[in-house]
Amino acid sequence: MLIYKILRSSEWADLQEKRQTAGAPVDVADGFVHFSTAEQVAETAARHFSGEADLMLLAFGTGTLGDALKWEPSRGGALFPHLYAPLRLADAEWARPFSLGPDGPRLPDGVL
Repeated sequence: MLIYKILRSSEWADLQEKRQTAGAPVDVADGFVHFSTAEQVAETAARHFSGEADLMLLAFGTGTLGDALKWEPSRGGALFPHLYAPLRLADAEWARPFSLGPDGPRLPDGVL
């Protein structure tokens, strides 16, 4: 199963340079890296990245992340994947640019 992480361009550049990250400021503050499932990623993008440009969507296989990946209740009681470890570029299946249009996120092909 694939799960998804949205990064701003500066966060993406930092991950490419350092090969791993503790995540975005919200991830650091919460103590884990926030992910979304395919069904959750559009709402996550609309809620937390509205008005942002140059976003990257990264896909990760849940099996690659091991025991550090926990499924925990969040928005409306839905289970969201949270990673209690650094996010490593080597674990990404792929990374693709995407944008938020007036009608919401324009997710890359193959996400939904």
